[in-house]
Amino acid sequence: MRPTISLIAREAGMSTATVDRVLNDRDGVRGKTRDRVLAIANRLGYFVPGAEAASQDVRVDFVLPAGTNSFMTALGRHLLEEAAARPDVQARLHLIEGFDANKLAKKLYELREQTQAVGLVGLDHPQVRDAIMALRDSGVHVSTLVSDIPISARLGYVGIDNRAAGRLAALLLGRFLPQHTERKVAVFVGSLAYRGHEEREMGFRSLLSEEFPHLRIAHTLEIGDDRDRAFAVTQDLLRKDPPHAIYNIGAGNQGIARALKEARPAEAWPNEVRANKAASAPRIVYVGHDLTEATRRLLLDRTMDAVIDQNPRVEAREIVKLLVAAVKGAPEPSYLPRLQVIFRENIPEP
Repeated sequence: MRPTISLIAREAGMSTATVDRVLNDRDGVRGKTRDRVLAIANRLGYFVPGAEAASQDVRVDFVLPAGTNSFMTALGRHLLEEAAARPDVQARLHLIEGFDANKLAKKLYELREQTQAVGLVGLDHPQVRDAIMALRDSGVHVSTLVSDIPISARLGYVGIDNRAAGRLAALLLGRFLPQHTERKVAVFVGSLAYRGHEEREMGFRSLLSEEFPHLRIAHTLEIGDDRDRAFAVTQDLLRKDPPHAIYNIGAGNQGIARALKEARPAEAWPNEVRANKAASAPRIVYVGHDLTEATRRLLLDRTMDAVIDQNPRVEAREIVKLLVAAVKGAPEPSYLPRLQVIFRENIPEP
């Protein structure tokens, strides 16, 4: 049997942590110590053909948008948890201004000499595509996550079919709103520079046109996935031209909900006033994406009607598997997680 790290540590009179750092070529070990560990490992037959590559940790970096996006926060946590659960993976998480292609591309270029694989949520932008190709040319495997950048340089894509998600949102609004009665819809977008957001918007428009032509998109509002901006934009919209329904393609749900609640604080009204207000200000149907602690609460208090979820835990698990397999020379196919619609009555346990 191949000797273990514990056996090498015992022979060398050192801790297993020190031996592990040497065998995985990590910093923090003196030269003489490193030489002694390698000599003992060689004498005991630790380095056999193919074994060195198998013993090395896979270095993986994840690049996600910074900001107040609750879904991205949860995704980052799940990515690190999935990597930590595997003894053969070292992972780092980088948060970059999500709508700045220069900063994202710069970070990707920096990672060329530091990692073996990169998973990223990024803009579909020429600078970002060029950086992905540079990573590929340096031997780094790259996979997109949540929003695709479909170029041959990337290994694969892990995320939902965003066009189908947009069509699903349109179907929900079409079922919630009165049939054959003209209604105005406001669409909130993080940024159409994200292919995922662009595809959702395309799918949404497509199904409305096909099946619900009485529903008219009166406003398309870009909010940068920022809840404070979402709040201000929604307040302005409700004052000037309130819609009958809202579809939020990206993040910012908490900001939209806050504006809706402040516009109709029904719980603070006397019963007779509440009845009159309700009659004069019909409730706005509200559909968004991603089940988080915030959207869970908004479903429970009926501010949101439905949430289209993509399960960040599953996406984290699949991209770690995909990248590690590629580094080890055993590629796995890309995986499209299932879309799931969450209502107030079927909210899963956290």
